[in-house]
Amino acid sequence: MSSSDDPEKNKRNGVLKLCFVMLVSMAIVVLVCIRISRSSDDDENNVGDKDDHKDPSMKAIRAICQPTEFKRTCVEEVLAVAGNTTDFKELVQAAFTATIKYLRRASENSTTLRDIQKDPRSKQALDICRQLTRYSVYELQKSFYKFDKFGLTRIDKMLADLRIWLSATITNQITCLEGFRNITGDPGETMKKALTIPIELSIDGLAIISGLADFQGGVRRRLLGDYEVPVTGGHNNSDLGTTLENVFSRRRLEVDKADVVVAKDGSGTFNTIKGAMSRIPLNSPKPFVIYIKEGIYKENIEFGYRMTNVVLIGDGKEKTRITGCRNNAVGIPTFRTATVAVNGDKFFVKNIGFENSAGPAKLQAVALMVTSDYAVFYNCSMDGYQDTLYVHSKRQFYRDCTVTGTVDFVIGDAAVVFQNCTFLVRKPLDGQQATVTAQARYDARQPTAIVIQNSTFTAAPELVRVKNRYRTYLGRPWGKFARTIVMESYLDDLITPEGWTVWDGLWGINTCFYSEFNNNGPGSSTTARVKWPGIKKITTESAREFAPRAFFDGVDSWIKDRSVPYAPGLFNNDTVDVQQEERWPI
Repeated sequence: MSSSDDPEKNKRNGVLKLCFVMLVSMAIVVLVCIRISRSSDDDENNVGDKDDHKDPSMKAIRAICQPTEFKRTCVEEVLAVAGNTTDFKELVQAAFTATIKYLRRASENSTTLRDIQKDPRSKQALDICRQLTRYSVYELQKSFYKFDKFGLTRIDKMLADLRIWLSATITNQITCLEGFRNITGDPGETMKKALTIPIELSIDGLAIISGLADFQGGVRRRLLGDYEVPVTGGHNNSDLGTTLENVFSRRRLEVDKADVVVAKDGSGTFNTIKGAMSRIPLNSPKPFVIYIKEGIYKENIEFGYRMTNVVLIGDGKEKTRITGCRNNAVGIPTFRTATVAVNGDKFFVKNIGFENSAGPAKLQAVALMVTSDYAVFYNCSMDGYQDTLYVHSKRQFYRDCTVTGTVDFVIGDAAVVFQNCTFLVRKPLDGQQATVTAQARYDARQPTAIVIQNSTFTAAPELVRVKNRYRTYLGRPWGKFARTIVMESYLDDLITPEGWTVWDGLWGINTCFYSEFNNNGPGSSTTARVKWPGIKKITTESAREFAPRAFFDGVDSWIKDRSVPYAPGLFNNDTVDVQQEERWPI
């Protein structure tokens, strides 16, 4: 009998888990009470706050807003929503509610402005803003209801979810404003003003939750040391439950049991992927499997926010290919150039190639864009030139994938890990340099980064003979707090000795976090790397924090449930989870 079948052990584990949750909940409440006390002391020493220090609600609000960057905005907007409450949970939820209110106004503004605009580029930018502000509202609503269970669920997982979702709201709003770059006129300034307060509140909300997460982590270490609180039910206690076990273990994704089959030769349920999408159930709690037979599918596809738990299975990344050619050179915003855009959470793709065939002269042209949380891509390829793979936001994992491109061909602000992947640098245009990554972290508290582990950086065939004519860099900072870690990987000699390059002058070089750990190959020497303050040398212990299990805050069941090859820790220093290294057929 396995330990998971031992009712007494499960009972003990459940009690231990409950006790730990209660202890941490009590500790966090105590922390807030201390802040309230300190806030009261500060108020009494501040003449301008004479009326405030007698108000218990104001004391509590000031305590909640204490770790935030925009304290005045936080206090005023939480007070306007919360009224006289002093309840810790209600005050945090009030901050979420205030942000939702302003985002809805911004969404309404974008709709109104779009309808009266004549400039097509402004219309497109406003349409993107409407979509992204709505998505931000959804993320905040999830955060509101998740926090309502504070003290009744795994606090570490809850706080990890909240940090990711709040981070996504920031990224969404910044992406909205990016759409107005190089567009003259009033719409951009109007949206900038409309998003000022919600961006500040989103950053403040992340600061509040990050403070709780840091405190919770400290309490956990002091209470338990290295002991791990067991999760009752083990592997199958994930959000997907036994449903995924049925699909991935028992059914082994047998193609004859797919929910829908797409085939260009007419042998399937549909001839096009768009046709198959009409069958996808919205907000599905269980996987919906679409098998896409071998063929080249010339389609631009967007999987909506409510298309959750979708599984796409192909015949191989060179056999099943989805291709498009939208590009920025013809006036399409980068966010709309994707051949395939994935917005629904818990998305899984295996054995499919994504391509944007616009070419190297067509500026930004995305092959695949992902805003999905818990997204997993296995044995896939993403081919393009500039901005090939847009890892926009939330949690993503790529295993045994190939990404090709020239300029910034992996971009975005997701919490993403690439494991056992190949980054092929294609031949740039004359006078261009090649950069693999452009990470876009906007705020230092965002739990996001591009982590590349046990992977390969090398030249594509057309670049091999002329690679000495072009300079190739690991990345450059798109966001002020850009964070990219390359570890345990092979760097071919096309990587320049400097390693990293600038985005625009001194932008981000003091505040970024760029690190290389335990790499090999002729391009891996760090002796001549740039000497920016943002270049960090990390220890083995620090590197472990960027391995998948730790980087995703210990919540990696969403990867394991997909039964893809997976190493939760470092390859060269930790034991690889052999069970997860098993490969399985379709």
